[in-house]
Amino acid sequence: MIAIQDAARDESACDADAAVRSLYTRHARALHGYVAQFCPDRASADDIVQETFIRAWRHLPQLTAGDRPVRPWLFRVARNLLIDADRAARSRPVTVQAQPAEEGRDDTGLNQVLDRQLVTGALRQLSPAHRAVLVEIFYQGDSVARAAHQLGIPHGTARSRLHYALQALREQLDTHEAAAS
Repeated sequence: MIAIQDAARDESACDADAAVRSLYTRHARALHGYVAQFCPDRASADDIVQETFIRAWRHLPQLTAGDRPVRPWLFRVARNLLIDADRAARSRPVTVQAQPAEEGRDDTGLNQVLDRQLVTGALRQLSPAHRAVLVEIFYQGDSVARAAHQLGIPHGTARSRLHYALQALREQLDTHEAAAS
């Protein structure tokens, strides 16, 4: 009895492997092309495609049960995996290597004053609404939700203003850097 069950299990595993190979042959190239648009490198794209087909293998009975096309399901799973990978990457802090102190340079105090003046001038160029959100979040140390509450604006508006304020600051500082070069 046990031998019969093992043989049936081996046969269904072979059928599942063949079905996944067939899915891979038909859809892997298109899926990889889609995923590669959103990944920083080929290895990341390969990982997402591989995980997509692993999930297809796990859900093979549901995928093969009806006459529904499989490709939309594969692309939706890949999209969800891309979103998860992006969220995970954004939640990890970026590590920066310590810069060795330059010997013979004692003008770091002057550089700090000049940097402060540059940032202050860039902040003055922002609209009052954008500046208020930046001040609440970066100088007061509030979260976006707390800053929104303090300023009496919706959370989404505070996030949007923060995004556009940081973008404007980057542009101003890049312009200044380009002019100084």
